[in-house]
Amino acid sequence: MEDLTLDQPCANRADFAEPSAVAQLHCIDPATRADEADTVAMRLGSAQFRRDYGLRYAYLSGAMYRGIASRQMVVAMGRAGLLGFLGTGGMSLEQIRADIIAIREQLEPHQAWGMNLIAQVADDAMERATVALYLELGVHAIEASAFMQITPALVHYRLQGLEAGPDGAVVCRNRILAKLSRPEVAREFMQPAPERIVARLLAEGAVTEQQARLARDVSMASDICVEADSGGHTDQGVALVLLSAIQRLRRELGCDPGSLRVGLAGGIGTPEAVAAAFILGADFVLTGSINQCTVEAGTNDAVKDLLQEIDIQDTAYAPAGDMFEMGAKVQVLRKGVFFPARANRLYLLYSQYESLAEIPAAVRTQLEEKYFRKPLDDVWRETRAFLATRGRQDDVDKAETNPKHKMALVFRWYFGHSMRAAINGDTANRVDYQIHTGPALGAFNRYVKGTPLESWRARHVDRIGRQLMLDAGALMLERVAALTAN
Repeated sequence: MEDLTLDQPCANRADFAEPSAVAQLHCIDPATRADEADTVAMRLGSAQFRRDYGLRYAYLSGAMYRGIASRQMVVAMGRAGLLGFLGTGGMSLEQIRADIIAIREQLEPHQAWGMNLIAQVADDAMERATVALYLELGVHAIEASAFMQITPALVHYRLQGLEAGPDGAVVCRNRILAKLSRPEVAREFMQPAPERIVARLLAEGAVTEQQARLARDVSMASDICVEADSGGHTDQGVALVLLSAIQRLRRELGCDPGSLRVGLAGGIGTPEAVAAAFILGADFVLTGSINQCTVEAGTNDAVKDLLQEIDIQDTAYAPAGDMFEMGAKVQVLRKGVFFPARANRLYLLYSQYESLAEIPAAVRTQLEEKYFRKPLDDVWRETRAFLATRGRQDDVDKAETNPKHKMALVFRWYFGHSMRAAINGDTANRVDYQIHTGPALGAFNRYVKGTPLESWRARHVDRIGRQLMLDAGALMLERVAALTAN
């Protein structure tokens, strides 16, 4: 069989180890399969969404913590006619500024790019400072993630981009893509900004009277990304349930589907998943886990080597370090590491005991020798010093009088340690790597088994995006042909 490029549908690629259903596509002449699949791929999703962002395909790469969704990833996506968001969570304002400047220098004005804005429940000042930086540097697209309610920073960003058009319509230059998994949160983003927050910003001089008036006629979000079960923080939602519920909510609220689009994320790692999302009416798809195992990802090479080998069953749920006391969960890598088992045990101990002193001596010894590799008293001293330097003396004071809180802070040290070990590729602590990922990556690894994309060193985020969209187009052509044949 002929040697085909990566940009052609997998239906035509002889280097796949096991022919998939797509490989049985015989209804189209082989010479025209790639062109026809591309034509279909370019029409998937919302046409208005593609026009608004200037995209070839309704395909996005989502933000991932601490620059795992790197500026190189954002640039590669933009140059390919796709849209990527920089993973700014955990980054300093100086790092974010440098990355924005670099991205703007490497992309043409018409090429799409965006920044992440992660909710800062305990640090409203950082959230507002990040928005101020975005407004200063002309960032016109953000992915808002982990928000449970509308905040002043979000409203400030949205309203600063409002103008009255020549025909009287409101022009929204600052677009918010809200990534969420709860209908009650979606409802807030589908409605205009809360009047009390608008009034507060107006009194502060952060927005103009005209912008405050125009805010009544636009939703807070331009786009909603429904996040089903995914890597990292997850509500373990089911895509079929969530997407249809949020689409129905949009209809109930009378929102214009052209100006408020609803897309899908979580579990998107194969052409079949992409095609299914669009058949269900998604206006766009957003990928995450599959992108952390690419050349452009800010992930350490040692981590990419691990991720390249995982299957769909190789993830597990563990407590989230930033919301440890609440029992919130993150989905992480299980294969080859002890982190999920150890993290779950720490939460179990936290639930069983009221203080570190109550933990049985044998258990404490195991924690010190295997988990922390140092005495827990030393861990507390490090934690106390860290909190003091971050201006969180209240946390320290509370821990000194509340043994349960002190235990939580000590246990949370392990979560920070495991995250740093993975980011830095610390091989001495390899078993403790905390790697956020979902089963979509395992499905993707199966999809590319036996092809040039099997090695992560050949995986480029934009080529993956094009390949998934092309193969989804080919798959849809096959399905239509099968239906018409019957």
